[in-house]
Amino acid sequence: MPSQADEPLRPELAAVVLDLDKPIPDALRGAVLALGNFDGVHRGHAELARVAGAMARDLGTRPAAFTFEPHPRSVFRPEEPVFRLTSPQLKLEGLAEAGFAQVFVLPFGRDIAAIPAERFVDDLLIGRLGAVGLVCGYDFHFGKGRTGSPEMLQAHGLAARVPITVVPPFSWRGEAVSSTLIRTALEEGDVARAAVFLGRPWVVRGLVTHGDKRGRDLGYPTANMNLPRDCRLRYGIYAVRMKIDGVWHDGVASFGSRPTFDDGAPRLETFVFDFSGDLYGKRVDVAFVDWLRGEAKFDSLEALIAQMDADTARARDILAKTPPFLP
Repeated sequence: MPSQADEPLRPELAAVVLDLDKPIPDALRGAVLALGNFDGVHRGHAELARVAGAMARDLGTRPAAFTFEPHPRSVFRPEEPVFRLTSPQLKLEGLAEAGFAQVFVLPFGRDIAAIPAERFVDDLLIGRLGAVGLVCGYDFHFGKGRTGSPEMLQAHGLAARVPITVVPPFSWRGEAVSSTLIRTALEEGDVARAAVFLGRPWVVRGLVTHGDKRGRDLGYPTANMNLPRDCRLRYGIYAVRMKIDGVWHDGVASFGSRPTFDDGAPRLETFVFDFSGDLYGKRVDVAFVDWLRGEAKFDSLEALIAQMDADTARARDILAKTPPFLP
């Protein structure tokens, strides 16, 4: 099934997929590297970008992000995939918006995980990439057996005369920001809370696919999307905006198994307000603005339509009070 994870990485976003068997061009060397998984590219990651940017200015160079794909957990525990907050492409876009001039992506596998932490720093980060500064979060671990730590990085940086900054926990509104905190909010359906810590609404991207077309018969034609199987967003109804050909449109969306009809595989179904046009095959973004209610089973189509009318009215009211999205 096509999903947000299927979108190919776009080279214009300055992503460099590293191949350890090939030399690194000199033009790519010499950056300040911020290290992390960067899932969600949330406010804490923006703080890493700020710190890396300040160090880069002091050193007369550029800040770059260094990240891994896929997420390490998907390699070691594929039966328990992590709930990814961003697809690889959305992560790249978020890192560019955060201020990174470049993103290095290291394809992650068991061979990479087996590299001793000391070699990872000395041979790859400082040696091949020529990092002139390193920035990481307080909880960043890497290398064989996850023995690489912020303390180990600082020791190696001191020996190599490369400045290292370890960023402490970043708090927003009195809470330490983390990808886990945001995942928990989404699992509870609290997309507004997730947006507070992301710094923007949570967005999914995917291809609009053909569905069963029941919505059209009910007076609510929907654009259907299959989300990644690791998505653990709470089943329910949401006020959303959909980005179509670069323009945001208000709407209401249902994510779940359609208990009134078939209890099928979970699917995102979005009714876009005041829109007419063929969306099939288009790649669109859906931004979640607020939670309306949980998924429910109705005894009749009349009861379902009445509830959909109420959901639409409430979503319109919420979105009318929500500032426009930029871009």
